[in-house]
Amino acid sequence: MAIAHAILAALLHKPCSGYDLAKRFDQSVESSVGFFWTASFQQIYRELGRLEEKGWLQAETVPQDHRPDKRIYSVTEAGQQALREWIAEPDDPMPMKDDLLVKLYAGHLVPPEAMIRKLETQRQQHQQRLAIYQEIQQSYFQHPDTLSAQSKYVYLTLLNGLHYEQGWLAWCEAAIALLQS
Repeated sequence: MAIAHAILAALLHKPCSGYDLAKRFDQSVESSVGFFWTASFQQIYRELGRLEEKGWLQAETVPQDHRPDKRIYSVTEAGQQALREWIAEPDDPMPMKDDLLVKLYAGHLVPPEAMIRKLETQRQQHQQRLAIYQEIQQSYFQHPDTLSAQSKYVYLTLLNGLHYEQGWLAWCEAAIALLQS
């Protein structure tokens, strides 16, 4: 997926400034695009300019007191059409790229305790992310059957994250147990 599509999708939910959009790509923010796509501030600002040149975004300048003017970006009809076309394209499963798995593949070169420590660190990080996802689910998605059409699609991305973290944690427990035996 190109960053352009992630930006368009994020702005469909709520027009905002480049700064606010960059915060949505931060994994620490609830209902964040950053849970499934990351981008740096520089990438986002560079892409906002390209999307505006293509006519997929429009920007409204909003004056601010004692600060530079703010540009609020929103998706144009042409941008929505570009997203529709991209959504209709066939998808291939994304190849897995994970440094930890490469390290495990060659893990026989170090004592098992070293790999177990890495797995325990990763387990803690995945537990924290799962807790965030569960908190978001509890706060915003207690009754999925009553969600708006748009919110159902957001909820589906959250469900994917929940299942991913739960599966990852189950695998991690099995990996640690095997290395400890």
